[in-house]
Amino acid sequence: MDIRPAVPADAEAISAVRWDVYPYSVMSPATVRHDLETVVDEQRALKLVAQADGRVVAFGATGLNTWTSEPGQAWLTVYVHPDHRLRGIGAALVDRLHEHLAGIDAVRVRTFATQAGVDFAKRRGYDGSRQLHYAGIDLRQPLPEQPPTPEGIQLVGLDQVTARQAYEADAIASRDEPGDSPIDAVDFDEWVREIWQAPGLNKALSVAAMAGDEMVSFHAVETAGDRAWAGMTGTLPAYRGRGLAKLVKSVALRRAAAAGITGAFTSNDDENGPMLAVNNWLGYRRVETQTGLLRPL
Repeated sequence: MDIRPAVPADAEAISAVRWDVYPYSVMSPATVRHDLETVVDEQRALKLVAQADGRVVAFGATGLNTWTSEPGQAWLTVYVHPDHRLRGIGAALVDRLHEHLAGIDAVRVRTFATQAGVDFAKRRGYDGSRQLHYAGIDLRQPLPEQPPTPEGIQLVGLDQVTARQAYEADAIASRDEPGDSPIDAVDFDEWVREIWQAPGLNKALSVAAMAGDEMVSFHAVETAGDRAWAGMTGTLPAYRGRGLAKLVKSVALRRAAAAGITGAFTSNDDENGPMLAVNNWLGYRRVETQTGLLRPL
């Protein structure tokens, strides 16, 4: 086994491993490459791959959460190809990542684990019970009837709005997203590099509800081949309760199906009741549950 920094040339191999570990989580090689090439100095991130017999078989990354006002909050992710587990690869990656966190002023780190990985995480000092559910829908099957568009609302693709309009809607809608730290310090330039310019974001299939020049609700679609991922669905507080999230997501799924997308996937925190209700109405069915875990540093 060899552990080394991940480089853009690893994108294909990392995407392949991720596909085998999380088949319900859409991330194309182009998206992985973009993630590796987009460096945010303030995150002080470390991204690693583990090789066995000359092949990439695992990925691990950590860094500071720069989208929250709470100082010292960090994130960590590790995944190992199923054929190479129980060989100490995950443990070696976590040790290297924890060592890195100790040197960047992190005070708490957050990770998510499948049921098979919860015990592994708890043995390394993580604890928690926040549930994150992944769900999918077969777009070859009929969708519920599309809701009517409220008066004064116009539906457009994200390819018809500006980055500033999309950023402002995303930043406001994200502030009360369920989580362990508030999403309340999103920098515009960083958001543009990480989100707006990401190759996986399909702006033509994504849908925004506009009230004049203001984007008041949206559903962002990321694609890889014939699969789609719900990057974010949000509605400004003043426009909630009008069915806009159900509307934009319904329209986006129809656009995706017409474009040849056969499977769409999403994730939701257990506490996000309104969005879970929308997904249940659309016909999403759970495919995996992960547990959110925290570790003080």
